[in-house]
Amino acid sequence: MAPGIKEKIIKFINTKKEASIADLVGLTGFSRAYVNRILREVINQKKIMRLGRTNQVRYIAYTEEAFRLEGLVWRKQLQNKDLNEDEVFKDIKYNSDFFKDIPEQTVNILEYAFTEMLNNAIDHSGSRQIIVEFKKAENAIEFVVDDFGVGIFNKIMRSRHLKNEHEAIQDLLKGKQTTAREFHSGEGIFFTSKAADVFSLASEKTELIIENIINDIFVRPHRHKRGTKVFFKININTNKKLANIFAHFAGVEHGFTKTEIKVKLYTLDTSFISRSQARRLLAGLNEFKEIVLDFDRVEMVGQGFVDEIFRAYQNSHPDKKITYINTNSEVEFMIKRALV
Repeated sequence: MAPGIKEKIIKFINTKKEASIADLVGLTGFSRAYVNRILREVINQKKIMRLGRTNQVRYIAYTEEAFRLEGLVWRKQLQNKDLNEDEVFKDIKYNSDFFKDIPEQTVNILEYAFTEMLNNAIDHSGSRQIIVEFKKAENAIEFVVDDFGVGIFNKIMRSRHLKNEHEAIQDLLKGKQTTAREFHSGEGIFFTSKAADVFSLASEKTELIIENIINDIFVRPHRHKRGTKVFFKININTNKKLANIFAHFAGVEHGFTKTEIKVKLYTLDTSFISRSQARRLLAGLNEFKEIVLDFDRVEMVGQGFVDEIFRAYQNSHPDKKITYINTNSEVEFMIKRALV
């Protein structure tokens, strides 16, 4: 590291009151990546603070008052060697004030979600380093688990021989989909996504966003991201309880037995016509006892599509319960025809 570079940056920020990454690249003459590495070190030393996200980031001098107003942030870069997710969470819980005055049921959800997501990164990513961050601001707590490995959608595509990231997302949202069945049940991401107010996975050029407050799912292009970045957000005073989330998708004796499928995710269009579309939707669901199909924003279905699901598949799997929700009148009519 160039001598005096940290001091130069700190002095500049103290003088100007705040600075952007572009300001600091111009000041030092170094690359953005190099300056970011220096900034992380200076932030960890509590010399400066980082405010904002993405292209709105700015840096100010660290003060206790500014730190309190911005919200408590805990951030660490971990080496993925002999790493235990529960020990990382204990470090945050017992060696900081981050969870002070946070309701127990919220901490329980955060512990489950964070350890599941960090374990995924440890076991599946192949990344040498993993960045974890907790942030408390206003009425919410959020965390990030960011690795630089193979990427979750790529991993699923390869293991299940899928064509693209969109198909990988479809499989992922069903639950019980894992690339290491001998070590994992495949339930972690499913239940974590249900526990969050907002949950997202960004990998390569795609981001999956689950907004549980408005009960919607979005898939959108994302700037290229090597590895996988998990984002989780929940209200500090949430009324959610882990036991209730598990119970909603579980039978008393058989564990995780129910899944909900948003049919709209299986095409970029709003119509479902063919038997092949139905077979694609049903792939990987044999482990579930109850399947709920959500037809929200699906405008039309074809005879072959509904016949494949509600007659052919149901007849060959009589032990399964298939139900549907959020149908318009046309979709409802076609389904009822298949059930006659």
